[in-house]
Amino acid sequence: MPRPTTPQLAYGSLTVVLSTLATLLLSDVRSGAAVVAVAAGGLLLGLLVAVSMTAPVAARRRASLGPAPIPPAAVPVPRSHVTAGAESRVAERSLRR
Repeated sequence: MPRPTTPQLAYGSLTVVLSTLATLLLSDVRSGAAVVAVAAGGLLLGLLVAVSMTAPVAARRRASLGPAPIPPAAVPVPRSHVTAGAESRVAERSLRR
């Protein structure tokens, strides 16, 4: 798994802090469980922002590489070009271990 880049860490962290702070101020929560739930929601939102930043970069990287190269087609070798000894050698066992 690749390491997160600096912009991913910055945007993710900023999202966590600002969304958690805004939600706490706007919702007027007072219980500990509600604060934990808001903090967990902020963490999930920050993770979503950081992960979603990788998709456009990967798409741009693939687009800059151009189309995938076409693999060469297998060319069959006519039997007339196969040496006579090659067919008999196929049945022999190898002495290498």
